[in-house]
Amino acid sequence: MVRVKSRYLLCEVNVSDRSRLLQLDDRAVAAAVKAAVARIHGDYGAALCSIRFSVKYLNTHTGIVFLRFPKRCYKLLWSALPFITSVETRGQKIPCFLNCLHVGGTIRTCQKFLIRYNTQQLHRMLPQCKNEEERQQVRKAILNCSLTGRNKQAFEDVSDSEDEEE
Repeated sequence: MVRVKSRYLLCEVNVSDRSRLLQLDDRAVAAAVKAAVARIHGDYGAALCSIRFSVKYLNTHTGIVFLRFPKRCYKLLWSALPFITSVETRGQKIPCFLNCLHVGGTIRTCQKFLIRYNTQQLHRMLPQCKNEEERQQVRKAILNCSLTGRNKQAFEDVSDSEDEEE
């Protein structure tokens, strides 16, 4: 038996007002993507991308979206993403655009990339912190992204002991 191959697109939804992200849902994002593919590539592209296309994950707080689609049509879908200018949900049009961060063969590779990407973003935020408390919060977030299991528990014990010494 032959395995059906898919591609996963890791995208970031960019909006001018971050509070509008909370209004998004996966069906609205899927409809916007399908409409963009149909508008750009016609009936052929719409038919190819509608088979096994789905929104696997949507985080409304961070604006991260995982899109799954067949391997043979990932270029069609990827090329239509810049033409998405808004997502219509619950009768409201939310002006936004999708920024493609990564294309992967599995969700796991996309998750690994997302961890690296978030760590890079936190490192960029570190010099912009205004006081020491913000710096500590960003450093802790960086370590939470990069540490796993036992190492994370050891770090929390060390940071608690440092706080008591101060």
